[in-house]
Amino acid sequence: MASLQLPAQLGFAEAASAWAQLEPALRAEALQVRSGAGRELRLSAAQLKAFDSATLSVLLGCARLAAEHGLRLVVSHAPEQLRALAGVYGLTELIWPSEPTPA
Repeated sequence: MASLQLPAQLGFAEAASAWAQLEPALRAEALQVRSGAGRELRLSAAQLKAFDSATLSVLLGCARLAAEHGLRLVVSHAPEQLRALAGVYGLTELIWPSEPTPA
């Protein structure tokens, strides 16, 4: 399954334009995923090289959009420094929620 891509640079200066491009693509992808009985909206951060706290805001928007469609956002290939930044702000569980533990 293909995933949408974050740009190589996503900081404060790029966040608004990146979201303006990403949001309609995410909505379209969410509809396709749901029509195929999928449960995950995938977003790759493999190309992401330059980022700051604004990147977290964009990712939270992505997670919110996925939840609106009854989907789980899966962000793959995120730089370790981005995960660390999310931890500083207490956002790790919102962007990368833990897998449910089996009962």
